[in-house]
Amino acid sequence: MILGLILSSLLAPVAVQELEGNSWSVWADRVYTAAGDLLEGAVIRVEEGKIAAVAPGGSAPAGALRAAAVTPGMVDLSVRLLSGWTGVEHAREVNAGMRASDAVELFDERWKAVARSGVTTALVNPPDFNVIGGLGLAVKTAGGPDGAARELAPERVVRGAMGAQPSTRNHPAFGRPEDLYSRRPTTRMGVEWEHRAAFYDAAASRADAQRAFPGSPELLRVLDGELPFMVQAWTTQDIRTAVFLKEEIEREGLGRPRFVIDAAAEAWREPQLLVRSGVAVVLPPFAPLGRTGEDAFMTIGSAKLLSDLGVPLALSAHGNTSAGNSLCRQAGWAMRGGLSFAAALAAVTITPARLIGVDERVGSLEVGKDADLVLWSGEPFEASSAVIGVLIDGRIVLDPRAGAEQAD
Repeated sequence: MILGLILSSLLAPVAVQELEGNSWSVWADRVYTAAGDLLEGAVIRVEEGKIAAVAPGGSAPAGALRAAAVTPGMVDLSVRLLSGWTGVEHAREVNAGMRASDAVELFDERWKAVARSGVTTALVNPPDFNVIGGLGLAVKTAGGPDGAARELAPERVVRGAMGAQPSTRNHPAFGRPEDLYSRRPTTRMGVEWEHRAAFYDAAASRADAQRAFPGSPELLRVLDGELPFMVQAWTTQDIRTAVFLKEEIEREGLGRPRFVIDAAAEAWREPQLLVRSGVAVVLPPFAPLGRTGEDAFMTIGSAKLLSDLGVPLALSAHGNTSAGNSLCRQAGWAMRGGLSFAAALAAVTITPARLIGVDERVGSLEVGKDADLVLWSGEPFEASSAVIGVLIDGRIVLDPRAGAEQAD
C-alpha cells in the first residue's frame, strides 16, 4: 500500500504553490490512512477534491496547510439532526418507503459545528417515532452552495426502531377513536409484532402482487441483503428482539438481511448473541455515569469487548459537538476503556463507511478517494489534542492556519 502511494506521488509531483478552491497540499508529521498504513513526515496532494498522492514530504512552505497528524474524515451513522416530528409519517407505523432526503435541512446551522468537529460524512435517518421510519440518507456535512451535491446516496439503510419510543404517543381507543393515535402498537410487544408482520407480508408479496403495500419493495431489498436494516435498540431486551427477528427471518427462509443495531448501549451484556447472529453495532455516546437513552447502561469497556470478539463496530456522537461529547471524544472514551488506537480510528472512519456502502469514496485516506481530511494538533483522540483543520471534498471547512478566515 505504501509503495503504491509513493509511486502515485511520482506520477503527480507535489506543487509548493497552493491553489484556491479544492486543490491543496497538506503536510503532516504523521498520516493515519485507516487503510493499514502510518506514514511519517508525509504530504498529501489534493486535486479537484480528490486525493491525488500521499508520499514522504519535506518542510512545509510558509502559509501551507500543516498539522501534527492527519486522519480521514470521520463518519457518523447516527447524527440525529433530523429531529422532532420532521420526517415522520403520522398516518402509518410502517413507512419503509419514506425518504429522509425529503425532510432533511442541509443548510441547518448545526451542520457547521458537526463538520468542524471532524465529521465529514453522516447518515441521516428518520426520527424513531415509527416502527419502520423509512430510508436513511448519506450526506457530506458541508459543501458548496448546491445542497444536492452533498448527497452521497439517498437510500443507504431502512430505519426501524425497537423499544418504547415507536409506541409512546399511541393509546387504546376505548370505544370510539378520538384521534390519529388511537391505535396499536402501545407496547414493546406490539412494536415487535409490527416488525414481524411487515417482513412476513413483504415476503408474501413476492408470490402474490396483491399482498404488496407501500414500503414492501424497500423491505424486499432488506430481505435480499441489498439494504441494511438499521434498527434502534438501546436495552438488552430490545437488542435480543432485533437479533431474534433477524434469525427468524433467516430460519424461515424469508431472506438473508443485514442488521445494524444502532444505539446498542447494552450490547456488552450478551456479546456472543451478536457474534452468533452476525449483526453490526453502532454504540451511542458514552455517558460518564453510564446511563444512556431509555435508561440503558453502557460500560466504558463496551467498545473493546465487542471489537475483540469481531463484532463490526462504529461509534456515534448523535450529532453532539461540545468539547467532551464530539465523535473524536467518543473514540477517546473507547480508548480509555481499552480499545486500541487502530480499532478506534476504524470505528469512526472505514467501518461505518463500509456498513452503509460508501467506502469506495470515504472512510480511508487513499489515492482516488474524496479528499475528506481531519487535521490534528497532536495525536488523534487524545484529550490534549484538538481538531484544527477539516477539508471536505478538498474544500477547507476549518482552516488550520492561524488567523485564517473560516469557510461557512
